[in-house]
Amino acid sequence: MTTTYDCTSEDQRALGLEHAQRAISEKKCVVFPTDTVYGIAADAFSPQAVTMLLVSKGRSRTMPPPVLIPRINALDGLATDVSAEARKLAEAFWPGGLTLILHAQPSLDWDLGETRGTVALRMPADEVAQELLTLTGPLAVSSANRTGHAPAQTAAEARIQLAESVEVYLEGGFRPVEGTEAVPSTIVDATGPLLRVVRNGAVSLDQLREHVPGVLGLGEIPMAEEPEAEEPAEETPAAEDSTPEDGTPEAPAVDDSPRN
Repeated sequence: MTTTYDCTSEDQRALGLEHAQRAISEKKCVVFPTDTVYGIAADAFSPQAVTMLLVSKGRSRTMPPPVLIPRINALDGLATDVSAEARKLAEAFWPGGLTLILHAQPSLDWDLGETRGTVALRMPADEVAQELLTLTGPLAVSSANRTGHAPAQTAAEARIQLAESVEVYLEGGFRPVEGTEAVPSTIVDATGPLLRVVRNGAVSLDQLREHVPGVLGLGEIPMAEEPEAEEPAEETPAAEDSTPEDGTPEAPAVDDSPRN
């Protein structure tokens, strides 16, 4: 049975977090506030639960969800080959609006979708989110909306779209603030020798470069990689557009909807 808890009430918040923890352990989905918008979450280590999350959203395995973590020291447990530059960004902007795409730990037993061996990690700056993640551990999380619809900024909005597919709704009021537009997290691909922004968001490129000057902006390539100009070939067919339907450049292992 689907239940909504008012997390602005201390008693309701405690009951809601307890119920949400139980639902996650039972491979069910929950909705909760983050520092961006509301997210739908499932046990990151349960293929069954992740499948339920994707089905609830109407999304395929080709857009795997990011994983939210409760503390920065979870980074090394979930990712491998974390560069010094990536670690600097995590230390500077976690908790907060930065998602890092990293190489996933190969020993972990999980299936988030077609990740190509990577995982997108973020530590949210929200009290309710942090309390839930502390209870459950890492969660696969996507924006709490049906694919193609606006992300929910309250649990009530999420329930209109997701209905009975979610066991627990944790209502914490508007996210980020009533009357403002949702700002997604900035996504940085840290799987290669150079860090690259693959989605602009809450953390600006200038802010990133204060800590790692060599971060490449969206669409930028190093000078050494710039292709030489060539004469256009005759009757060359148009290249297939590799940009997802929301207009965000494709990146490995990340659901690039507005939540994270």
